[in-house]
Amino acid sequence: MRIKRGVTSHHRHKKVLAMTKGHKATRHSLYQRAKESMLHALSYAYAHRRDRKGDMRRLWILRVSAASRAQGLSYGQFIYGLKQAGVTVNRKILADMAVREPEDFANLVTIAKGKVEG
Repeated sequence: MRIKRGVTSHHRHKKVLAMTKGHKATRHSLYQRAKESMLHALSYAYAHRRDRKGDMRRLWILRVSAASRAQGLSYGQFIYGLKQAGVTVNRKILADMAVREPEDFANLVTIAKGKVEG
């Protein structure tokens, strides 16, 4: 007895076409084109999920740098001073402090200044 494969392939095709719903032209309507489009989209999504981590780190560094410069200390000196003082706070938390708790951030800057200058 032979096995009929129509149901399986129909489900697979529907799944691929559903995944490429917002794509242009034949990339969302013709199965073969849609499959290529889907594979590209998935690989971009995978790569960009990793890129986002670096983007966020750059944003945090930018925010910390701006806030520390406003207090009269460059980013590099600020991080060096914190390291010398034994303060282990990551850049994400520092950036959050710079935006939400400027007084506490200013205290950290004075600690770092003391270690850099002293």
